[in-house]
Amino acid sequence: MRRLVVVSNRVVEPQCAASGGLAVCILDGLRERGGLWFGWKGDIVAQDEELTVSVETHDRVTLATTQLTEREFQDYYLGFCNNALWPVLHSRLDLARFTPENADSYCAVNRRFAEALAPMLRPDDLVWAHDYHLIPLGAELRAKNVQNRIGFFLHISFPSPDVLLAMPEHEWLMRALTSYDVVGFQTRADQANFCRFMCDVMRGEMLSADTLSVEGSIVTTAVIPAGIDVDSFSAMAQTPQAVARIKWLHRRGEPGTHIIGVDRLDYTKGLPDRLRSFQRLLELYPQYCKEATLMQIAPPTREEVKAYADIRHELEALSGEINGQFGDFDWTPVRYIHRNVSRETLAGLYRGSQIGLVTPLRDGMNLVAKEYVAAQDPQNPGVLVLSRFAGAAEDLLEALIVNPYDPEDVAAALQRAMSMEREERVERHAALLSRVRARDAGNWIGRFLKALEAPAPTRSASCAVRGKRFAARTGPAKILVPAGKFFPPYAVTDRSIAAARP
Repeated sequence: MRRLVVVSNRVVEPQCAASGGLAVCILDGLRERGGLWFGWKGDIVAQDEELTVSVETHDRVTLATTQLTEREFQDYYLGFCNNALWPVLHSRLDLARFTPENADSYCAVNRRFAEALAPMLRPDDLVWAHDYHLIPLGAELRAKNVQNRIGFFLHISFPSPDVLLAMPEHEWLMRALTSYDVVGFQTRADQANFCRFMCDVMRGEMLSADTLSVEGSIVTTAVIPAGIDVDSFSAMAQTPQAVARIKWLHRRGEPGTHIIGVDRLDYTKGLPDRLRSFQRLLELYPQYCKEATLMQIAPPTREEVKAYADIRHELEALSGEINGQFGDFDWTPVRYIHRNVSRETLAGLYRGSQIGLVTPLRDGMNLVAKEYVAAQDPQNPGVLVLSRFAGAAEDLLEALIVNPYDPEDVAAALQRAMSMEREERVERHAALLSRVRARDAGNWIGRFLKALEAPAPTRSASCAVRGKRFAARTGPAKILVPAGKFFPPYAVTDRSIAAARP
């Protein structure tokens, strides 16, 4: 079995109790195959301090970690990654800030990562880079004559071409992605946006539904939704500690319906909109006063970025406003928790809550939705209320799908969830759990690595798209990809293709 080399902005210690579900499943994949995890450990050093790479081994997993200088942290991480790329990829151009210094630092850090990683690679290693922090890493490794199969997975959303075009650095960023053999996305919509950009802007060509030729490079695109370890999380929701947490939620005198939301404190998560929707519920359906409580857990993140500080202040003000408007001596409508909570505690809170409220304004996937489903009691499950703009909504069709920008739509869904009969809840949950199991963490890792291990695609004279051949168009050498629900038509020109990269 070929060794797996994972590269990400942050590396998580195997024994770290606060590790998220994604970090846990990456570690499991590395343990199974044996492998190396390279990235930043979280240390920030002075500008003139020498940067080193620390290597340590846990079981079959080798961790290779480096530091960031204070300037790199400001310009690469806060500056380009979180003030430019993050808002653009979430279609929030109003919050994006672009400076040449930040872009230069972004490139320099990726170059330094590649310089440190390249000597550690074996000829048959599979290299898997993760997320928007490392878009240029593949190109930097290729510049050092690394010929391994290299894949990239984007964990967040990919915007429409017109949004991406507003970013000054869009051309070299997208060209960098052509250095990867496989580029993975969470949803078909993200894949379609990427392919449209490559064809319409970069003058690329679709060789099949999932294969692109761009400037002499052949890139396979793959839609592989990230998942969770269902059995592990379900068991976590049934431990004695979880049972005690559920009893605490349901103690005498508490409201009958517990609604839970769990999100990092980020403007993409729609937290103020969520609180306004809960406020609208209490206004439209006053019978639920003293009957329903919203617990919103919002751990801090990127507090150095002004937009994140602003969202915290807005959320705190809204919580106080709703509690002041509707609260009573024996009832607090909104419980707002601004700190990290362990996954074990969350599992119990999910299982004890009758409604999971997951309403981001834009999200690549959102594993909270899947964790909520996995934590439920199949005999008496809660109801998932899910934003149509979360990647999970593409698959979790039995949730109550809502528009998070419309408080009355969300309020109506909450009212429906609270009045839903057990029979319907059981039926919906069974279908959701089946979908979550079918696309669990093991499926995500296995499918991506299968795509990465596959032989490099070559161009055939007659390509098939979703089981159908390209339909010839009038005119010399013009072809059209048939349109699908999430795959728009692309008019592409049949021009010569350089040999695929080794």
